[in-house]
Amino acid sequence: MATTDRTYDIALLGATGFTGGLIAHYLDQHAPSTTRIVLAGRNPAKLESVTGGLGRRIEVVRVDVTDPAGVRELAESTRVLITTVGPYIEHGEPVVAACAAAGTDYLDLTGEPEFLDLMYLKYHATAASTGARLIHACGFDSMPHDLGAQFTVEHLPEDVPLTVSGTVRFKGTFSGGTVASALTVMSRYRSGKSVHAERVRTEPVAVGRRARAITARFGKDPEGGGWVLPMPTIDPQIVVQSARGLPRYGPDFSYSHRMAVPNPVVGVGMAVGAGTLFGVSHVRVAREALLRWRPSGTGPTEAQRAAAFFNVRFVGEGGGKKVITEVAGGDPGYTETSKMISEAALCLAHDDLPPTSGQVTTAMAMGGVLRRRLEEAGMTFRIL
Repeated sequence: MATTDRTYDIALLGATGFTGGLIAHYLDQHAPSTTRIVLAGRNPAKLESVTGGLGRRIEVVRVDVTDPAGVRELAESTRVLITTVGPYIEHGEPVVAACAAAGTDYLDLTGEPEFLDLMYLKYHATAASTGARLIHACGFDSMPHDLGAQFTVEHLPEDVPLTVSGTVRFKGTFSGGTVASALTVMSRYRSGKSVHAERVRTEPVAVGRRARAITARFGKDPEGGGWVLPMPTIDPQIVVQSARGLPRYGPDFSYSHRMAVPNPVVGVGMAVGAGTLFGVSHVRVAREALLRWRPSGTGPTEAQRAAAFFNVRFVGEGGGKKVITEVAGGDPGYTETSKMISEAALCLAHDDLPPTSGQVTTAMAMGGVLRRRLEEAGMTFRIL
């Protein structure tokens, strides 16, 4: 569907939230002056308070995700729509549905596997027919891992089996929205497994090609020193989706995902803490107490974000060659996440990209074009 005659180039839904506000400021500072931007949300007064701190005049519109007609009108008015309104399993579907029907490119920050699978089952076919690109996990979940794995693969031989592992190191603080999404994922674990099984049963499989995620093991890191433990995030699912959609990953691709820890005591402590949090997520009173401790809309201070960082080291092997690469940047959850999704929106709105549609990944839809944007914005992709 033609989108050249849309009123806006980029719409941001959820601009009054913590991360949404950072995205609004990034677009204000880095989007070309000709980029037509609109901020959308439930409260026009709060939206006006956001635009009051911007350097350019940006329009605002009232849109509530519980109003399908309003969401549909927003989707039909813009070429690209960013939404930060989560947890996405609770608030995201109307936005995906509207973008798929309108042929509008969609971006979010979800780290919720159930939402990803459910949106594929319900809206991939529609988006493929309208030309919409539905791109999930466009922040620290999972852009550095997706584009980093692709960068690693590009430095390995073609048409041979490939293995890639990613090891994450980071320092950062969580916002209220991140806590809410994490608790939602944990509390819906069984439902998520059921939806994923349904996607596996229905999603077409490429003939003669295989891509899969391999669960990492707790132990010593043979490459970087220290210790590693499995990192149960959405990132491997995104990387494997890219590998299934792009022949460059070879006939047999596998990916494993790990977190670096300084010693085994810390690793055991983190595993116990994660198990405790999983249990808490299933107790309503405890879950609500955690959400009151870190309410939606709150986040780390500017000083905390300035001290944060991340790097992901990839080890790729295949065809007798081994390569080690690294993706690195500043505060992963907020400063860099707002940069990543903003640059993805600008890339979709302004850059010459390969034709894709349906539910796709950043690597499938934008690949090296987006990677170069991120490098120009201060992130690094390098061979070690």
